[in-house]
Amino acid sequence: MKKITRRSFNTTLSVGIGAMLNSTKACAETLQDGKKLGMALVGLGSYSEYQLAPSLQDTQHTYLAGIVTGTPEKAAKWTEKYGLDKKNIYNYENFDDIADNDDIDIVYVVLPNSMHADFCIRAAKAGKHVICEKPMAVSVVECDAIIKACNQAGVKLSVGYRLHSEPYTQELMKIVKEKKFGEVNFVSADAAYISRGNPNQWRLDRKLSGGGALMNMGVYSIQSAIYGSGQNPTSVSAQEFSTRPEYFKDTDETISAQFEFPNGAVGNIYTSHNANINRHYSSFEKGWVELEPANNYGPLSGRTSGGVTLSYPHERQQKLQMDDFAHHIMYGSVNKVPGEMGKRDMIIVEAIYESIREGGEKISLDLGNMGIVTG
Repeated sequence: MKKITRRSFNTTLSVGIGAMLNSTKACAETLQDGKKLGMALVGLGSYSEYQLAPSLQDTQHTYLAGIVTGTPEKAAKWTEKYGLDKKNIYNYENFDDIADNDDIDIVYVVLPNSMHADFCIRAAKAGKHVICEKPMAVSVVECDAIIKACNQAGVKLSVGYRLHSEPYTQELMKIVKEKKFGEVNFVSADAAYISRGNPNQWRLDRKLSGGGALMNMGVYSIQSAIYGSGQNPTSVSAQEFSTRPEYFKDTDETISAQFEFPNGAVGNIYTSHNANINRHYSSFEKGWVELEPANNYGPLSGRTSGGVTLSYPHERQQKLQMDDFAHHIMYGSVNKVPGEMGKRDMIIVEAIYESIREGGEKISLDLGNMGIVTG
């Protein structure tokens, strides 16, 4: 059985704790005058257009202050639609000039996966707090580089895992943490959708995406298995298959994987670009919890053993996520999705791909409490 370790995690964490003690200009100004933090979106694809920008119209602690795009037509459209100051409009070439812009406190990188590291590092060097859309990068090495850059610049870093701010997911985490039904003994996490769009889209180009379903929906399955058990896995075995190889020429279509956890629990994850599945299930000694749907934009739905239906009012998950990060910057609340969590997930992704290359061999994972956030 092969073994993958935490590598430089402990060193990274110690540096990160030191960086958290540094006060930033944006934080100090916000605490002084109560202003919202200005956010710039880097990349104006569908997620920015239909999820992030509308959510930023309702956020309490941050607002849409600027944009970064390589398309002049988009720049003009967004400037008019949101009343943006023209000095807060950047392209990919002059992006580094954002360092001199006091209107921008947070940069949200919403680009193809292969571009995450470059722009996150540049944003950090510009002195801006960073949200990196999931997955954090295309390799653990790139994750380390992002974390290092943010630590050295004394800026905060988060990954775009919106579900950590979502009430159904938070209730699941609470049930697990408080052992309401006893110890977890099994967890199942499925995240998949059918891709029938443009075969030339960047998600199907390995150079841009770093992988297929696993790098897209699969990180939700990994996340779900972890917070649905309250533990990091100690090993993983994985399999890959494809029924549409003519469409998925360069990336993985469907992957399943099996986890083992420190308390003896086991877990299954399933992710695909060729199936519609959206479910989480945690089984305990004395009951169970199910979320279905579990990972879309909501509203979600959930129930527990004993006929209890979970019910919460729906709010945009992205609104809650971005406000949580801004609150963390302003008031020192818990960073629900730190960079170390994104790195941990990439360690698991790399182990899954390795297991597949090795014919499903079990890969040992030495993760400790890496990326686990409580409180």
